[in-house]
Amino acid sequence: MRIQRALAQAGVAGRRAAERMVAEGRVAVNGVPARVGQSVGPTDTITVDGAAVEAQERRTLLLNKPRGVLSSVGDARGRPTVVDNLPDLGRLYPVGRLDLQTTGAILITNDGELAHRLMHPRYGVTKTYQVLFAGKLSSATLRQLRDGVDLEDGPTAPAGVKRMDRRAGEGTWLELELHEGRNRQIRRMGEAVGHPVVRLHRSRYAGIGLRNLPPGSWRELHDHELREIAEKVGLER
Repeated sequence: MRIQRALAQAGVAGRRAAERMVAEGRVAVNGVPARVGQSVGPTDTITVDGAAVEAQERRTLLLNKPRGVLSSVGDARGRPTVVDNLPDLGRLYPVGRLDLQTTGAILITNDGELAHRLMHPRYGVTKTYQVLFAGKLSSATLRQLRDGVDLEDGPTAPAGVKRMDRRAGEGTWLELELHEGRNRQIRRMGEAVGHPVVRLHRSRYAGIGLRNLPPGSWRELHDHELREIAEKVGLER
């Protein structure tokens, strides 16, 4: 396989970050500086910054992210992150991001190839959100959210939209199902249709739901769940 994929599978970094490491001259194969796209096999010795790369057991966790927690592995300002309370399983990193105030399902893994494919637009992985919008949304606004909303970076793709049977006071609870992952997409959609988002919670990622997982808690994915999400992105498990 290509060197950047081997690094990703070993849990060193995601594929794009691994490509940068190779381009920066930090990676060697059998003592020779590696090239981006170079093929490696099971008998090759790979080093990063002089340290040998050893394959890790692939681990993928589901976390119910609380409000006020960063979807990152560290923060210069010392704010809490999604990996702070996880066990020491080697290098783990979140699959995609939820903004600081958004809660809910986020996958955290050391499987770089799986993470890369889950986040790649080509695979259109489904993300399901429960959203409280300000105000009462008309049928026309619901159609607009379903069909696509014009944003500064282009119209959104069609989305699944349905009303939730949930008391909302002066707002409206909707369940949105998206197949794309733009930055702050749902919040920008709400602003564009004149109904800002009050609360935002991701209930499912790639078909994996939180069930009764409390905020701040995590669990490892079951084997059948790993097989299901791998199949969705064309990986054999």
